[in-house]
Amino acid sequence: MTEHAHDAGTHQHTHEGAQQGGLNLHEDADNAVDMWDGMYRERAKIWSGNPNPQLVAEVAGLKPGRALDLGSGEGGDAIWLARQGWTVTALDVSAVALERAAAHAAETDHADRITWQQQDLSEWEPEPVFDLVSAQFLHSPLLPWRDSAAKAAAAVAPGGTLLVVGHHPHGLPPWSRHHESGMFFTPEQLAGALRLDREPWFVNVLTDRARTVAGPDGESGTTLDTVLRATKHA
Repeated sequence: MTEHAHDAGTHQHTHEGAQQGGLNLHEDADNAVDMWDGMYRERAKIWSGNPNPQLVAEVAGLKPGRALDLGSGEGGDAIWLARQGWTVTALDVSAVALERAAAHAAETDHADRITWQQQDLSEWEPEPVFDLVSAQFLHSPLLPWRDSAAKAAAAVAPGGTLLVVGHHPHGLPPWSRHHESGMFFTPEQLAGALRLDREPWFVNVLTDRARTVAGPDGESGTTLDTVLRATKHA
């Protein structure tokens, strides 16, 4: 698929990207499993398989350990992390997406570094055991972003890193239908929701970054990513 704001296929987030590609998000489904499984079943492949660019930018210099990929989709981020030496737990609500992700991983030499788990993040209870927690574009009509960000933060072990990336509400490309959806957040809103001005967090990066992306008809536009990388004090 063409490059866009969730190119790797992070999962419980894909509202804008799904509609950009002409996909039906199945928002009339009764639950998250049916909604996302329905979307993935529409095509044999939705995402490019490349890792999200902010993940690469922020994680490339970190020492590998235990990583958690929230909303792993078809596995692009999890497979990239495994290639960098991380032991990865990849969570997604869609069994369809996880099956594809595991198949993609099996084509590499790093499948044994990844554990795939089906979880609805609205019901999942995190434990603070991961050296890296990555939450890339967890935008969903069924899961408020404050809830997903808080759960991501709660899974970080002492001394570990939290990476949250999402759409900036004032930096969406012109073809987006969701400028006023309330699903997106600024750096300031994210910092406030996670109370990053208090212990145990040290903020390494809190910013927004513009990227050129391709639209559904091949046109180019600009999107703005909200990026947070923070370290939890040991």
